[in-house]
Amino acid sequence: MRMKNMKLMLVLATVTMTAVSCGNKKEKQGEETPKTLVLYYSQTGNTKAVAEEIANRLNADIEALEAVKPYDGDFQATIERCLREQEQGLPVEIQPISANLADYDVIFLGYPVWFGTYAPPVATFLANVDLSGKKLVPFCTFGSGGLESSVKFLKEKQPDAEILPGYGVRAARMSAMPKEVDQFLKANGFLEGDYARLEEFPEQHPVSEAEAAVFNAAVDGYPMLHAQAKTVALRALPEGTEYLFTAVDLPRENNPKIPTAGEIQVYVMLVEGEAPVFTKVVR
Repeated sequence: MRMKNMKLMLVLATVTMTAVSCGNKKEKQGEETPKTLVLYYSQTGNTKAVAEEIANRLNADIEALEAVKPYDGDFQATIERCLREQEQGLPVEIQPISANLADYDVIFLGYPVWFGTYAPPVATFLANVDLSGKKLVPFCTFGSGGLESSVKFLKEKQPDAEILPGYGVRAARMSAMPKEVDQFLKANGFLEGDYARLEEFPEQHPVSEAEAAVFNAAVDGYPMLHAQAKTVALRALPEGTEYLFTAVDLPRENNPKIPTAGEIQVYVMLVEGEAPVFTKVVR
């Protein structure tokens, strides 16, 4: 009888230790889950839509950066004000944020691209914070491109932050954004699930007449892009074909005084049954 009681006590002790061990493991896993903030500036609502998509999918906290004096004019008025502020070295004052940045491990930072970089309210924010040790994920909206160029400035302003791969989308392609955000978050480990693993582009070759026609159709009608395709590489997408064109930037027909950028890269997507569309330009 005494032997049975000892065995029972040993079994109970083992069960108790296992339960404690499992509880500690779960607690530890909970502690290791990174806390995420989606912080963004938006003027037209496009960047806000991307920010909300990311925050909803990640169940993350979200907050907007607000200028004390909002950019509330039309496109031309915004451009003129931004140019004036740049020429005069006038920083854009922003409202204080309520989030305590020290509480977050990962910060998704969103902005529209103006003049090849993040909009001035984001510049003010970055000039007044230290994001050392944070994982920083840029995302942006743009007319033709600017993710790559804005990230260069971001790395200069926050050299001790870990800048992770970012996401950008043209304002003309916002309907494709939810699916692209889903794929982006899964491909970069923020969400679990299947995603399309894309092959690297092969070596470029001189454009054929048919490929040049795809390029011209994709950029036709966009006033901020006047270029001639020289070489191209293709890769398959689940929904069609993606072209990576290397092109020569030409003087703009509507404003020939704007300096050209030399060689540029233009990404074009062609879905069967649809007109080709360019997805971004890297200058």
